[in-house]
Amino acid sequence: MQTAGASAPSPSTSAPAPALSLEQQSGLRCAAAFALIARGQAAGDAAALTYPALGKRGREFFVRTAARLIDETGLDRDGVARLLSAEAGRLAQEEGALERTMPACLLLLESSGL
Repeated sequence: MQTAGASAPSPSTSAPAPALSLEQQSGLRCAAAFALIARGQAAGDAAALTYPALGKRGREFFVRTAARLIDETGLDRDGVARLLSAEAGRLAQEEGALERTMPACLLLLESSGL
């Protein structure tokens, strides 16, 4: 029996993250990278401004990737948001990770047709 004020853990918070395919991992990493670069571009960050504008195209890639992850993994929006946030954190914290990731992600964006 639960005590007042306690709630049962939701499946998305208690279940481990699903194993992602290489395609899903790549989409996740690039969606996070595009969000970081777009935020930097909006703030006028000189390094972010060296990349093509990602506000519109990057956002659409992000939304489509998140929706696909929800459909393919069974995670809810919060679960996918946690995965994206964790990936963005890794890219932002590891020295040079974002810069190493962007060339492949820009190719993926181009091949997506967005």
